[in-house]
Amino acid sequence: MTKESQLEQVIVEIDQLRHSLEEHNRHYYVFDAPQISDAEYDQLLRRLQDIEKAHPNLIIPESPTQRVGAAPLPSFSQVEHQVPMLSLNNAFSQDELLEFEQRLQSRLDSEALISYCAEPKLDGLAVSLLYEEGRFVCGATRGDGRVGEDITLNLRTLAAIPLKLQGEDLPSRLEVRGEVFMPKAGFAALNKKALAEGEKVFVNPRNAAAGSLRQLDSAITATRPLSIYCYALGLLEGVALPETHSETLTLLQSWGFPICDERQVVQGVAGCFEYYQRLAEKRPELPYEIDGVVFKVDRLDLQQALGFVARAPRWAIAQKFPAEEVSTDLLDVEFQVGRTGALTPVARLQPVFVGGVTVSNATLHNMDEVQRKGVRIGDRVVVRRAGDVIPEVARVLLKQRPEQTVEIVLPECCPICNSKVVRVEGEAAARCSGGLFCPAQRKEAIKHFVSRKALDVEGLGSKLIEQLVDRDLIHGVDDLYCLDRNTLAGLERMAEKSADNVLAALQKSQQTTLARFIYALGIREVGEATARSLANHFRALPALMQASEEQLQQVDDVGPVVATFVIAFFAQENNRQIIEKLLAAGVHWPEVEKVAADLPLKGIRFVITGTLHSVARAEARLKLLALGANVVATVSKKTNVLIAGEKAGSKLAKAKKLEIRILDEAQFLALLANPSSFGSEMK
Repeated sequence: MTKESQLEQVIVEIDQLRHSLEEHNRHYYVFDAPQISDAEYDQLLRRLQDIEKAHPNLIIPESPTQRVGAAPLPSFSQVEHQVPMLSLNNAFSQDELLEFEQRLQSRLDSEALISYCAEPKLDGLAVSLLYEEGRFVCGATRGDGRVGEDITLNLRTLAAIPLKLQGEDLPSRLEVRGEVFMPKAGFAALNKKALAEGEKVFVNPRNAAAGSLRQLDSAITATRPLSIYCYALGLLEGVALPETHSETLTLLQSWGFPICDERQVVQGVAGCFEYYQRLAEKRPELPYEIDGVVFKVDRLDLQQALGFVARAPRWAIAQKFPAEEVSTDLLDVEFQVGRTGALTPVARLQPVFVGGVTVSNATLHNMDEVQRKGVRIGDRVVVRRAGDVIPEVARVLLKQRPEQTVEIVLPECCPICNSKVVRVEGEAAARCSGGLFCPAQRKEAIKHFVSRKALDVEGLGSKLIEQLVDRDLIHGVDDLYCLDRNTLAGLERMAEKSADNVLAALQKSQQTTLARFIYALGIREVGEATARSLANHFRALPALMQASEEQLQQVDDVGPVVATFVIAFFAQENNRQIIEKLLAAGVHWPEVEKVAADLPLKGIRFVITGTLHSVARAEARLKLLALGANVVATVSKKTNVLIAGEKAGSKLAKAKKLEIRILDEAQFLALLANPSSFGSEMK
């Protein structure tokens, strides 16, 4: 036999072995129906390893032998998700789930029964898997939803993840979302081995899965008993999208992805309740940990119509299982200051084991909750992990209250910067008024100050600001104008050219408008429209800074709450000093020549809904604001005009019911062409 013939036989055997191993992986992980024993599988894998060792030039990245891990990485690089990986809103009761469906029906303007795809909520780590021309090319963690860590090498070690897709008519590009988890049996075996070797054990399967995936040495990940269930599409190119989420999951399964067998399509909230109860009863028997269930509107066209809010889809919700609860002693209470200035009372507890972790701190949320629950320092309290994640004080065991307890009192001054704490009547949160000065709020204050709608400093993004603050190079927004080329060029991912661009953008931002400057200060409840109203009314910054509550409430959109925040902000000497430094650094604006009273749409309240084709909704809003109008998000009795684009839904129905004037897109464009005439007509 010639060498060429021998090589051809080797190639044929390699292809057969690879195909056989891939099929066995598929039956084991995708269909949960293994066709051979583990020993027989290992024998096939060993044969393939021996052949590839003798013919290393025939090794390909998709070979089952390449799941054993690669050389350790110095660190993880970042990956920007092409489609953001969003979080889910939570429901903790049947009432909240019922409210969820009512919101959907209202937004869809329909009372028709909604079909949901119900799935277990796995307690693991969310990942993104990217395929090009059917081959796995990149894997990443969810991260902040926009940017994650590149863990491709680690994910390649998971036998459950197909390195090459199965079937015909494959997509040219495909991104799949899944949850990596550690089965209960694998977790128990891992901890048993750790104990035998005198190593630290993992607290729970989720921590074990997350820690295993974030190993810089993928060879370690390869030894961990990890698996995955895929639950959603992120990106699909080259193949038609199915009509429902459940059909999408079936399509993914046909390509070789493991999909949870416990998924089910249910009808309405009643079907959701029944599924939740069934899974709660079955939870202890499942081979993996779950902390609730997820309900997604099944029809993809309805998902698209419902859209998204903040960092979560409107069409999905997670209903959590009741949290595990234990009792312990509340030793003390401290107040933490969040990035928006909100003060949160935090209970310091006698350490207690709950929900798989040792808890020594728990949130009390706000002072309203403290008073509602009647919590005092020294109490015996029940602690639970809300949604199995955030420890909170659930209630006080009054029968076990000791004789000596201490009332929890909201501090008058911020524990971080000593600025006055402001709490508006009717609001649950108390807030530090040192917005520009408080170290706890520093990063967010600077990010807001340079944002596009504020002073619009192009190139000065979140990561750069965080570096500047973390390295103690800036302490407030005024320090931005003291930055130099060497300081900026010395930062990570920066160079002299980038530094020059940022400095040029800072110089350009010095010329702004009074309305933008007021908005950039980040005063609580002062958005773009209110900042514009304040600028047009007072026309000069000193007049605004000295205004009384009565004078402030003469401005459109300014009520008692906004007036309180404005006065509190300017009452802080630190805030006033920073403003003086900004003006000294060259920030300036032209005199406000036209006051709101001169604008044709002053005092007219608009709502925009639906799709506008000739102008984007954001641009339409800005055009109305420039004409003196108030533009709000919701329809109420105070609304004067609704601008209804294509596919306007519940807002249009409500406007008709309230007999509010409705303009279509053509009428809106006519308004913009002749606003004075429209304003006179409305008045």
